[in-house]
Amino acid sequence: MAGQLRERTDEERARAMEAVCELIEWIGDDPKREGLADTPRRVVDAFLEYFQGYEQCPETYLERTFEQVGGYDEIVLLRDIPFHSHCEHHMAPIIGKAHVAYLPHNKVVGISKLARVVHAYAKRLQVQERLTAEIADCIQKVLEPCGVAVVIEATHACMTCRGVETPGVIMTTSRMMGAFRDDVKTREEVMRLIGLK
Repeated sequence: MAGQLRERTDEERARAMEAVCELIEWIGDDPKREGLADTPRRVVDAFLEYFQGYEQCPETYLERTFEQVGGYDEIVLLRDIPFHSHCEHHMAPIIGKAHVAYLPHNKVVGISKLARVVHAYAKRLQVQERLTAEIADCIQKVLEPCGVAVVIEATHACMTCRGVETPGVIMTTSRMMGAFRDDVKTREEVMRLIGLK
């Protein structure tokens, strides 16, 4: 279904809003009181925005490439790409930043497209490990570079606001492919450029 725009019918929207009302009642509040009267509509609108990644095909963002780059064959790195996602276990926010690097083989892509790939995968129900892998795998598949490195640093509300309630903890995940996995010096260089040693 990802990559296909789907119109929601009025009936589907009404059912989703009823579900929000039911959850509000279930936690012990009144969905009809003044402060909550319009909440079901707002939540449904927010969900369409939070999870728009299901209607995006990240690979398409990488299809337009450039080959005339003056023979450039060193690391291309986009650091500190901010993103927000939601964990698939509690639907709680994941807030973080992604660092995306690749070692071009014979083509490069506009840098904004790397951020679009991150956002498209982030705007789905996720676990950070899969998010990291999906971004790297997409870039590897479409650009066919000599290597891909993706590092994600994020905080998880499912850990900071509930359960163990431990704020300030940052989870870091990485996926190294090609030269970044096979060559220690190349991996060390990209980690140094990212700012992680």
